[in-house]
Amino acid sequence: MQPLQGRPKARLLEAALARSEAAERCGALVPLDTEIVAMAGCEPFVVRRLLSATPKHLRSAGPRPNPFLPWDAELEVERLSEEHVLILNKFPVQRGHVLLIPQRWQPQAGWLTSLDWQTVADVEADTPGLWFFNSCAAAGASQPHRHLQLLPRGPGEVSCPLAAACQGQLAGLEPRWPWHYRLSPRQHSGGPGAGAELLELYHRHQHELGLGSPQQHPQPLDPYNLVLDPHWFMTVVRRQEHLAGMSINALGFAGCLLITAESDTDWLQRHGPLALLEAVAHHGS
Repeated sequence: MQPLQGRPKARLLEAALARSEAAERCGALVPLDTEIVAMAGCEPFVVRRLLSATPKHLRSAGPRPNPFLPWDAELEVERLSEEHVLILNKFPVQRGHVLLIPQRWQPQAGWLTSLDWQTVADVEADTPGLWFFNSCAAAGASQPHRHLQLLPRGPGEVSCPLAAACQGQLAGLEPRWPWHYRLSPRQHSGGPGAGAELLELYHRHQHELGLGSPQQHPQPLDPYNLVLDPHWFMTVVRRQEHLAGMSINALGFAGCLLITAESDTDWLQRHGPLALLEAVAHHGS
């Protein structure tokens, strides 16, 4: 990427939005139509109902071809280095939703590397937002090729519905959730040292949560999700991918739920989003 100093901000977001227009015109991009569902007692969670046909990656199916090797050139936003490329999510709910992928095969279930995290930091310095990662199918990943995901946010825009709760926990003002997770503040977002800090938080959380280490294990020992914004970094250990007809990935732990025709909305209304997340996450301290 270009050096951080002297570079216009949000260049990558502008490139993603421009690419989105062209990709939609040629049919490479298929935005999903959704609506927000008002459900009493679910606040501050945002519940969206899928109105479009369910895309292939949300259906149960057998082996699928890898959509990232090669990736669709119509979805390419920018090659960031010889190792990584930024592409559009083919089925976005939000405009500008991008994926950071290795240009060569790397397993989603493997360890994230220092280069992965440095590239996240470089992208974030240009275009901040909500990053998330699903470690494998049991954590909500739809593809086995490594991909970190970014939902860009504008200046002053809240990263996600649970951002305030995360900040409150870090300040000791909010109770902890009853599942197995770690939540840590960030100090170096957007500046020098951001990549090293992200790598350190990643390895520290993996160790503290009993997920192992790259020095001792070929891959993390359990499924997990990552959710992070410029202020905090969270890792959640998972035990199953779905409940009551609802598929939960990392965005669930950011406060964003997507329901489909198969979802048991009565269950969600009776028990609430926190019970849903508790059921699909490992219990622990």
